[in-house]
Amino acid sequence: MVRNFTFSALGVAALLIAGSAMAAAPGKASNGVLVGDKGMTLYTFDKDTANSGKSVCNDKCAANWPPLAAAAGAKADGAWTVISRDDGSKQWAYKGQPLYYWVKDQAPGDKTGDGVGGVWHAAKP
Repeated sequence: MVRNFTFSALGVAALLIAGSAMAAAPGKASNGVLVGDKGMTLYTFDKDTANSGKSVCNDKCAANWPPLAAAAGAKADGAWTVISRDDGSKQWAYKGQPLYYWVKDQAPGDKTGDGVGGVWHAAKP
């Protein structure tokens, strides 16, 4: 009986580890740009400093450019990293660049935020 319990516990542990290793990336490439899990275009902001681990788009800026939110326990995976925002929440970054949505994009594939103010760009894979 003890042997069965040990085997079962090890099996559950292996499944948990495998499941976390296969967690989906927060975005993917589509038509030459990065998109979030619902197919909405992701953007970068020229005023963010790459690899700083920080976003400078907060408050009113973030109301128009919502960050690609990361869960509190999210872990970096390859080019995908997690940064901390001023409010303590977590945000995904790709190749060191924090990622955002644009509130005026209405449907998957929209890229209406590309070039806004000369400082917002559709994120490239």
